[in-house]
Amino acid sequence: MAETGKPSRERIVAGAADMISRRGLSATSIREMAKHAKAPLGSTYHYFPEGKQQLATEAVRHTGEWVARSLRRRLTAGPAAGLAAFLDLWRGIVVESDFHAGCPVLAVAIEEPPADEIPPALVAAAEVFEQWQTLLADSLREHGVEAEQAAQLATLVVAAVEGTVAMCRAKRSTQPLDHTAVQLQALVAAAIRH
Repeated sequence: MAETGKPSRERIVAGAADMISRRGLSATSIREMAKHAKAPLGSTYHYFPEGKQQLATEAVRHTGEWVARSLRRRLTAGPAAGLAAFLDLWRGIVVESDFHAGCPVLAVAIEEPPADEIPPALVAAAEVFEQWQTLLADSLREHGVEAEQAAQLATLVVAAVEGTVAMCRAKRSTQPLDHTAVQLQALVAAAIRH
């Protein structure tokens, strides 16, 4: 809580990200996001006067930066370490939530947008996926992987891990993540050796 007694903007955003990761965007109202963050609805609208879409956009960006910080830290030790961090991060989320939470970025990305517009949260999701891919691809290139292969492998890693998180939730098991980890680690190792 901030000194004024109001919940922090950051806590509301983090709470919204968690709620979206569990229920998706369409099934979650701004009132439920505020309640989940233990924040009054008035405070939520104070920080997010444009409503649910603004809060969802911030939740996606928050998640994106949180993951990117972890990736940047671990990628200093190379692409294999970055991949391990990415896998460990999502494993932690699905296990700690007892398979109830996934990725809020993916949750927003799979929502059907209105026919006549591209919502800001969807744009933010695309930017976050691109950021994660770029971090991985840059590390692969720094370790001798040709640019096109690095970009393709980074896309595969992000897509595979995001999809595998959904499979883990459905199966209530980390087995899909274990299998995906083995194959992605082998691909990264092979790309670096060549």
